[in-house]
Amino acid sequence: MITESDRLGSGRVVVDRRVRLRQWAAKTARWLHLYLSMVSFGIILFFAVTGLTLNHADWFSSAVHTRQVSAKVNAALLGAQPDTTAIAATVRAQQHLHGALDDVRVDDTSVAFTFKAPGYSADVSVDRPAGTYTMTEVSNGAVAVLNDLHKGHDAGKAWSWVIDISAVLLTLVSMTGLAILWFIYKRRTSGLMIAGAGAAVALLLYKICVP
Repeated sequence: MITESDRLGSGRVVVDRRVRLRQWAAKTARWLHLYLSMVSFGIILFFAVTGLTLNHADWFSSAVHTRQVSAKVNAALLGAQPDTTAIAATVRAQQHLHGALDDVRVDDTSVAFTFKAPGYSADVSVDRPAGTYTMTEVSNGAVAVLNDLHKGHDAGKAWSWVIDISAVLLTLVSMTGLAILWFIYKRRTSGLMIAGAGAAVALLLYKICVP
């Protein structure tokens, strides 16, 4: 026979379990928020600073440097079927270029290709009949490199993964911050209202500022 004291005892056990679970969840949320914030500090700083420099790229336009040269290319590489890989490797070595090979084009009289990297491009045009090439290199400076990294522009697949991982980290930081707020009972309602108001202001600014 289950007595009243047994029922009360069982109820206390359930309550104790809930309290312990709540305490564990709150402690875990604080721990994750703290260490995820520390891990992602550099990421947050990087995207914050480059967000500003990207929005004011004209401030740093004077950092652009252009170099143009002409030279000969090995005629053996310019046969009926030009070896574009070898031609590109030759020009890269001769002119000390960097970046990924991109936009290769071949026709009866020319071969053209581009080396691209964040804040950098080198356009090469090969005159097949003459056996010469013209190279135009544009370096946009350190700030442009950072801006292109912010956008993931010409940065390659590995950097794309860095951006994805950064986005996941920042999302986790935000969610654990909300979790901490949820366990602070006296601040929960006001905190959620402020968060909602912030989202509403952001949406309003978008509606006002974006044509």
